Amino acid sequence: MSNSSRTVKTRFAPSPTGYLHIGGARTAIFNWLYARKHGGSFLLRIEDTDTERSTDDSIRQIIDAMAWLGIDYEEGPYRQTERQDRYQYYVNKLIEDGKAYRCVCSNSELDSKREEMRISGQKPRYDKKCRDADIGPETNKAFVVRFKTPETSQTIVTDLLRGEIVFNNEELDDMIIMRTNGSPTYNLCVVVDDVEMGITHVIRGDDHLANTPRQSLIYDALGFEEPALAHVSMILGADGRRLSKRHGALSVLEYKDLGFLPESVVNYLARLGWSHGNQELFSIDELKTLFDLDSVGKSSARFDIEKLTWVNSKHIISADIGRLSIMVVDILKTKGIEVGVEPVKKLLPLLLERASTIVDLVNASTYFFSEHIQYQEKAAEKFLKKSLVPLLEKLLTVLSPIDFHDKELLEREFKQFIKDQEIKLKDLAQPLRVAITGGTVSPGLFDVMAALGKEKFFVRINDVVKYIEKNNRGNTPCDMEEGN
Repeated sequence: MSNSSRTVKTRFAPSPTGYLHIGGARTAIFNWLYARKHGGSFLLRIEDTDTERSTDDSIRQIIDAMAWLGIDYEEGPYRQTERQDRYQYYVNKLIEDGKAYRCVCSNSELDSKREEMRISGQKPRYDKKCRDADIGPETNKAFVVRFKTPETSQTIVTDLLRGEIVFNNEELDDMIIMRTNGSPTYNLCVVVDDVEMGITHVIRGDDHLANTPRQSLIYDALGFEEPALAHVSMILGADGRRLSKRHGALSVLEYKDLGFLPESVVNYLARLGWSHGNQELFSIDELKTLFDLDSVGKSSARFDIEKLTWVNSKHIISADIGRLSIMVVDILKTKGIEVGVEPVKKLLPLLLERASTIVDLVNASTYFFSEHIQYQEKAAEKFLKKSLVPLLEKLLTVLSPIDFHDKELLEREFKQFIKDQEIKLKDLAQPLRVAITGGTVSPGLFDVMAALGKEKFFVRINDVVKYIEKNNRGNTPCDMEEGN
């Protein structure tokens, strides 16, 4: 049965030698979206045969990161270390069919021969000394099992993105498919797993292209049909260089800690190498409907943390306010600020337009729920002067009978106060903003006053008067504490 007539089944198969990073996450997203688009299924397979580097902590991080991104799977997670008997079965089959052989060449012998080849200008490779030696399992020497790569002709691979790719077999080595300790190697495991798990489509990074002809030969030797292949170009940094931490290529869960929404990260990564016209912003449901390989580009995509931040800011504006409120409340608790969801829910509409991340929302809302605030040093030095004290004291008298829920009345009375004092709006508005928020940037002044409420507003004004008097001209920062 051809792949085109089978129900689509894709997989994500990370090696647990580190955390899930941007490149791996995009690979997972592409496979997941392709399966969803075509009504198929998606599985997670942990390729942990590299026992020296694979860790359970990495596996947990990968699974947690996928869960946070919302990438669900119908099967798995499978672990290759739990499938050793299957790999051994196929190794034995290849030996029995004369398509693999035992090799007893020692590492020192191999190193010596490779060095000789280098010196003579040849490409270093195994010299196939054991290829026709017919070494049996009874040998008392340590052995690996090598695959008998055809010595002539070509291996032609059809890639859904790149068309036909031709590899000369004479350039390929007799690869090791089982180590001396009996553990199978990557290329054999991938073939066996993809066959037995019914994978129809493999979407992976183009760094796997070098493995493709080797895996293709194993498929052929075992008489199995290859899955359809699509090798996606790698992600580069904004400067065109290989992606690294200096470009913002952090682990996926670090983006969670930085205040990014999972749907924003999925949206942005899906757009790295794939397009749908000029559209930049997508819901997850839209991506599941629209994503397909025919719109995946061949050139390398460039990761831009500023673009990701912009995408996140747009998703924050359209996100459910109750969900955002819960996130903000949870982070505020880590700062020692206990507040309910409802007060935050009422406040957030004032903050969304200025926020790029959840952390921005937390920082912008902290002063609303803190008992006392810290003043930004430059703002305090510029605005919290002795001359401000009598104005603030008069303002309290004027605003004392006002209902702070009536924002229009607040604004009217404030402007009348400005007029009566024969001063300009800027002479009091910005100093007052610093007095009640600690800084010079906030939502509208009257929005802030209404959100704080009369009681907390009066406390803030009394605090700033004490602060100015204590610091003479108010030109040093201070952590406001009760009683100061």
